[in-house]
Amino acid sequence: MTTATSLATNSTWLRTLYLTRAAFSIAWVALAFAAAPASPVVASVLLVLYPAWDALANALDARQSGGMSANATQMINVLVSAATTVAMAVAVQQGMPAVFVVFGVWAVLSGLLQLGTAVRRWKHQGAQWAMVLSGAQSALAGTFFVKQASGPAPMLQNLAGYAAVGAVYFLISGLMLLWRERRTR
Repeated sequence: MTTATSLATNSTWLRTLYLTRAAFSIAWVALAFAAAPASPVVASVLLVLYPAWDALANALDARQSGGMSANATQMINVLVSAATTVAMAVAVQQGMPAVFVVFGVWAVLSGLLQLGTAVRRWKHQGAQWAMVLSGAQSALAGTFFVKQASGPAPMLQNLAGYAAVGAVYFLISGLMLLWRERRTR
């Protein structure tokens, strides 16, 4: 496979991944606003599912993009998100302040790792500026979530806003890659 063919294949993969991640986040946000307020079980499942999905998405992306050894930031992100999934399963039993601390620490770490992945990809894949912004904003939002944990009644809807912004960034990146693919044909 030529380098140009390999880059085109990876661009198609990234587009699909980014659009899938946007769709997942949109569905997650909709459930967080529609079903979670009436059901603590749904809220707990959503909170555990979010970092688990991030771990899976990063693992699939790394595998498709040359393997874990070629993608250290994603390998670490898989480990961080998997550990967060376990920590979140414990935190949901302790209440929203614990959830906000776990989610916040995870948002900082995964955001910085996403930022590193996007910077590494920028030269060869393009359409990474939104992923750079997303990673940086995630890290910043995470610090606010940790701070909010000690404030008045943190709510799942605060975290859903974070997921909605992430969906927009993934959607922008996916659409930019699609536009670039069509322009080069």
